[in-house]
Amino acid sequence: MKFTRLFLAPLMIATAVSASDYPRVIFSDDFSAEGFGKAWGHYKSASIVKDGVLVGITAPTSDHSAVDHIRLEGERDLEVSVRFRFVSDKAKSFNVWFDDKGYKGSHAGHICQASISPTSVNLSDAKTGGFDLSNGLYERKKANQLTPEEKTMLATKAQRFPAKLALQEWHTLTVQTKGDALTVIIDGKAVGTFQSSGIAHETKSLISLTTNAVDVEYDDFSIKGLAK
Repeated sequence: MKFTRLFLAPLMIATAVSASDYPRVIFSDDFSAEGFGKAWGHYKSASIVKDGVLVGITAPTSDHSAVDHIRLEGERDLEVSVRFRFVSDKAKSFNVWFDDKGYKGSHAGHICQASISPTSVNLSDAKTGGFDLSNGLYERKKANQLTPEEKTMLATKAQRFPAKLALQEWHTLTVQTKGDALTVIIDGKAVGTFQSSGIAHETKSLISLTTNAVDVEYDDFSIKGLAK
C-alpha cells in the first residue's frame, strides 16, 4: 500500500468531505488500455498513455499548455476526480477546467477552474473573471490595459489556498461544482471552497486536464454527476 503526505493550512485539515452527492458515473478511465480511448480529445497536446498512467506533456515548441479533454452532456454540478503526482521539480502545475464550448461569452468557453501546484491550489471563476469577453475585458487583460477598477474586480474572481504536495508521491484530487461553489479536496481533506456567480453556469460540457508543462502523471480519472 502506498502512503502520501499532504500538508495544508491548519484550519483546513480537519474536514473530511464525502462524495456521496455525486453517485452517477458519467465517464471514467484508469488508463489500463494501450493509448487514449476514443472519448479523449486533445488541444496542442503531446501527452501519452504509458505504463497505466496519462503522462501530461506540453511539446517544447508549443505556444499553449497541453490540453486533454472529455466532452459530455452539459450539466451544472459535476465532480471530477483524478490521482496525480508531480514527478520532478520541472512540474509547475496542472489545471482542471470546466468549459462550455457552446458558450460565446468567455474565451474558449471557459467557465471555472482549479489549478494545482506543489505549493498551492487556485480556484477561479473564468466566466465572469479574466476570460470574460464582454466589454473587451479579456482583450484588455491580455494587452495589460486594465483599469484599476477592473484589476480590483478581477481579484475577487479567484482565491488561492496554500498546500504542500511532495514530489513523486501520488495524491487524489477531487474538484466539485455545486451551484456557485467550487470545492477542492485532496486526499480526502478539504483544501478550500470558492464562490462566484460564473461557477453556477448551467452547461459545463467539457472537462480537461491542462498540464503546465511536463512531469505530471494522472491515473483513475472520473467525472460524476448528481443523482437523477
